[in-house]
Amino acid sequence: MAAAFIGRIERRVAVVAIIGLGYVGLPLLLAFHKSGFRTAGFDIDPEKIEKLQAGRSYIHHIAPERIADLVGSGRCHLTTDYSRLSEVDAIIICVPTPLTTYRDPDMSFVIATAEAIAPHLRPGQLVTLESTTYPMTSEDLLAAILERGSGLKAGQDFAIAYSPEREDPGNPDFDTTSIPKVVGADQVPAGDMAEALYDPVASRVVRVPSMRTAEAVKLTENVFRAVNIALVNELKVIFDKMGIDVFEVIDAAKTKPFGFMPFYPGPGIGGHCIPVDPFYLTWKAREFGIHTRFIELAGEINSGMPQWVVGRLVEALSDRLGKPIRGARILVVGLAYKKNVDDLRESPSLVLMEMLQERGAVVDYYDPYVPVMRRTRKHGELEGRCSIAWDEDKLALYDAALIATDHDGVDLETLVRRVPLVVDSRGATRSLSPELQARVVRA
Repeated sequence: MAAAFIGRIERRVAVVAIIGLGYVGLPLLLAFHKSGFRTAGFDIDPEKIEKLQAGRSYIHHIAPERIADLVGSGRCHLTTDYSRLSEVDAIIICVPTPLTTYRDPDMSFVIATAEAIAPHLRPGQLVTLESTTYPMTSEDLLAAILERGSGLKAGQDFAIAYSPEREDPGNPDFDTTSIPKVVGADQVPAGDMAEALYDPVASRVVRVPSMRTAEAVKLTENVFRAVNIALVNELKVIFDKMGIDVFEVIDAAKTKPFGFMPFYPGPGIGGHCIPVDPFYLTWKAREFGIHTRFIELAGEINSGMPQWVVGRLVEALSDRLGKPIRGARILVVGLAYKKNVDDLRESPSLVLMEMLQERGAVVDYYDPYVPVMRRTRKHGELEGRCSIAWDEDKLALYDAALIATDHDGVDLETLVRRVPLVVDSRGATRSLSPELQARVVRA
């Protein structure tokens, strides 16, 4: 099985299928296409398939020209029909793994996808899961569903592996092909197949001895980021009380050439990874009688930051303008969870908007990357809201502006000059003149 699969990969005659064409799956599909493979893209959302077939991109940092090249090549089939999976050699699963309202893993997308794959699975295929998950998902959950629905045996009739996605949407320095790829499998032949699959599209393949090890790698990466962001968020609150600028502290500390890595505070954490992934490990650890105190404390600190930022805004409105939050006109600047992308997943900006509205404020937003609010899992009532147009005269109509995302290209000098109060939760105004910085409240 392995030798035949690897041979097809090396000759570029293998067909690679990607299931889930979002921020992870679509760049991966493009990477395999660019490497000369025939590809197939699957998604349960027909609107995505229609846009791609028309040569349009629905992800800001992916140029429509790349989609047009994909579709026009004749080497890619885009469909919602999972029966076509029997025609491919490798199946890569890139579907969401969110949390439930109780912060437990929501595996419904992985389960539904596995159940859709199973009837069409054939001997000799490789199935790889990229969705972030808790250790032992691939061996206990995914393999069991595939075996039950196909009548085939994992490791004998088909291969299974895990390779965590490492996408950083909008990062100009790293993309899918320049980020080393971790792969893990429980049998050597399956590992050989997974390594051969990813080698043509990754700068380096890092092989680990098992699927559970590979699953733990991704969780470790994001737990590391979550706890360090929580640390600087807590330091921000402490230093604010002392009249110390946390960004000045970090800038000086990072000059140490060893033993320090800079992380930066903000109004909360967003994206699919950092707010979600650590709690997958927390949930699984309970099965082994372990309480992940450090991880949960970090989550508590990070999830509490929107409330602290809103508190700073309310206080500044009262102290500087003599106005209550109720009835105040507030402009939230930046809706995406990080700069220079259109990604709204778990964005703290959405929480900030809702918290301000609950306190009676009249809230608008400005985001050049998000002209219209798309549907989100948790903030459905905001769907359809539109960004204001950038207009100096209209800016002056707001009582306060809250910088929630530090997009490049936003005219912050004009913002500070025109709006009576600007609250900066990202340190975005630090390059302005001392005169203008004196009008800004850090949060």
